[in-house]
Amino acid sequence: GVVLDDDFTSQMQNETGLDHTIWAGDQPAATSFAIGIEHFNLDSHQDISSNAAKESVYSTFEFAGQPYYSALARLGVNDINAEVALSVVDIATTQDRMVLIMAGSILAVAVMGSILGVYLARRISKPLVHLAETAEVFRKGDLSSSVSVDVQVREVAQVAQALESARIDLQHTLTNLEREKAWVNHLIESIVEGIMTLDDEGRITYFSQGAVRITGWSREDVLGRSCDDVFLLPETEASFRQRIPIAGSRSKLVVELADGHQATLAVTKASLAPSEVGDAQIVLVFRDVSEGEIIHRILGDFLANIAHEFRTPLSAAAASIELLIDQAPDLSNAELQELLNSLHLGILSLHNLVDNLLESASIEAGRFSISPRSSDIAEIISKAVQTMQPLLEKYGQHLLVELPTSIPVVDADARRVEQVLVNLLSNASKHGPADAEITIGVVVDQEWAKIQVADRGPGVSQEQRKYVFRRFMYPGSLSDSAKVGAGLGLSVVKAVVEAHGGQVGVDDRPGGGSIFWFTLPLVDE
Repeated sequence: GVVLDDDFTSQMQNETGLDHTIWAGDQPAATSFAIGIEHFNLDSHQDISSNAAKESVYSTFEFAGQPYYSALARLGVNDINAEVALSVVDIATTQDRMVLIMAGSILAVAVMGSILGVYLARRISKPLVHLAETAEVFRKGDLSSSVSVDVQVREVAQVAQALESARIDLQHTLTNLEREKAWVNHLIESIVEGIMTLDDEGRITYFSQGAVRITGWSREDVLGRSCDDVFLLPETEASFRQRIPIAGSRSKLVVELADGHQATLAVTKASLAPSEVGDAQIVLVFRDVSEGEIIHRILGDFLANIAHEFRTPLSAAAASIELLIDQAPDLSNAELQELLNSLHLGILSLHNLVDNLLESASIEAGRFSISPRSSDIAEIISKAVQTMQPLLEKYGQHLLVELPTSIPVVDADARRVEQVLVNLLSNASKHGPADAEITIGVVVDQEWAKIQVADRGPGVSQEQRKYVFRRFMYPGSLSDSAKVGAGLGLSVVKAVVEAHGGQVGVDDRPGGGSIFWFTLPLVDE
């Protein structure tokens, strides 16, 4: 027989490299463990007795602080069992090392993944941030910078390309809009009528250059203010908003301008948006019709004056002719001469009036023209004086002509200039007192000859001087109620002189009266 003792298990251990233990029932009989059977821990082998009936029992246990895997096999003889134990210290160490390696690998992968994620996120977010900044620049209206993003992410590149295309389209559209806006603004600014927009509370939101010219108010003074505060109606207690006409109609309103003067404005209204819109605005277009109103008001005076201007010399001529017809044989030479002088003055007055009417109509129709040539200014003055001498003698007025030593030769239409002098002498006679002195003077100033007609009339105020050369205006102060003549003479004077390239004006005469002057070009020697 084979003795199953410690030597046998040691021999088996040497042969197999595994530890062997022989069990007799639930007690160890022999073992290859160096510690010996007496130190064997039966607690780690509790399942030996409980599983003795089985062919093989597999278990784990610790012995001498080391873990073992064991297999218990039945030998079939007197309840003898053989246990083979495998030390798993290396396996456990390897397992722990593998766990550490796996944990380290997972941590390394996590760290690398995080780093890679951060890198990729920054690589994606950086161009996105750049695109966001570019979009913010676009929002502020700057479309000059192109969208340039160096990125390998296809989606981000597509977004950048779409944003660049949108920028180009917006820039093109904005350029067209700015061009159209500039054209519209230029068109509006060139319109002589005033254009003003009001919000739903009557505040001024737009004031065109035409409105500035008409009213004298600057844009800074009126924008944001109520139209009732800017446009005061001195002739009524109603506010400006209450007098605004309905859309499509026109109203004439007398308003006070920035300088305190009054003007008549023709106002029309239109809506920029339907009335149901909360912030709907209205636009007002107005123009200064003060001159037209003045012309309309003085048209009756003009017709009355022109009728008087015709009636007076015609009546005098008719009376003189009637006396000549009835009493010619009985009249003395002095009486005949007086009647003939009266007829002559009447004809001269009618002739001058008809000339002014024809010239005014020609100027209004745009058919006025001159034929300048070298003319002796002294000869022109002489003819004008000869024409006006009977009228001056009638009122006992004295005419003084002051010429320079060297008589200037002017480049002018002699007939037209003579008419200018006749008109100025006629006004000086009409508005000057009897037995007063009227002076004609000529002054040479470089390339111009300045001709002056000085009277002793009431003078022309500073306020009226800018209007005195207009049609239907009369020299003298604004308080004059006696307006004589047709009001055309000075407007004809201005038209004739400006056609020659000269200027007209009026100054105060020392000692009282006015000096009406005009300039003509000298002949270039």
